[in-house]
Amino acid sequence: MYSLYMTVKEHLEVLLAPLLEDGDCFLIDIVMKPSKASQKVTILVDSDEGITIQQCTSISRRLAKQLEELEIFTDAYTLEVSSPGLDQPLVLPRQYKKNIGRNLKITLKTGEVLQGNLTDASDENITIQLPAPKKKPKTPVDEASLVRTIGLDEISKALIEISFK
Repeated sequence: MYSLYMTVKEHLEVLLAPLLEDGDCFLIDIVMKPSKASQKVTILVDSDEGITIQQCTSISRRLAKQLEELEIFTDAYTLEVSSPGLDQPLVLPRQYKKNIGRNLKITLKTGEVLQGNLTDASDENITIQLPAPKKKPKTPVDEASLVRTIGLDEISKALIEISFK
C-alpha cells in the first residue's frame, strides 16, 4: 500500500480514500502550501448532497491521527479539511452533475467566455442554456442556438455564478 516512492500527496490520497467512502464523499483537491512557520495542508472534499461541517471535522480528526502515527510530516503543519468555496472552480464531472440548475461562468481553452444555466452534465460533456440576447435581434433567435454542449476537456475554468436577486 505504501512505498518510499510515493509523494506526500499520494500518501494523503491513499489515507483519505476509506475516510471519504464512509460518508459517500469525494476528493476534489489537496493543496499544500509551505510557509516559514509550518506547512498548510488543505483538503477539499464534497459529496453529491453537500458536505457538512461534522463530516469535515470527522475526516480531519481521523486523518490527523493517522498522520501522527505514520509520521508523514516531519515538520510542523496545519491540516484543514473543507468543502470547496464558491470561488473554487468545478473540476470533476460529479461536481457539474451536483450543480445542474445553477448558473456558470465558463472559460474555454480557446479563451471564449460563456455564461449560462447548467442544464445537463455527463462524465464527458455539459450542456448550458445561454441567455436570450438583451436587445431584440433583427431576425428571430433560434432557441436551439441558445443551447450549447461543451466537452469537459474544452473547459479551462468553470465557476458557479452567485445571484443576489
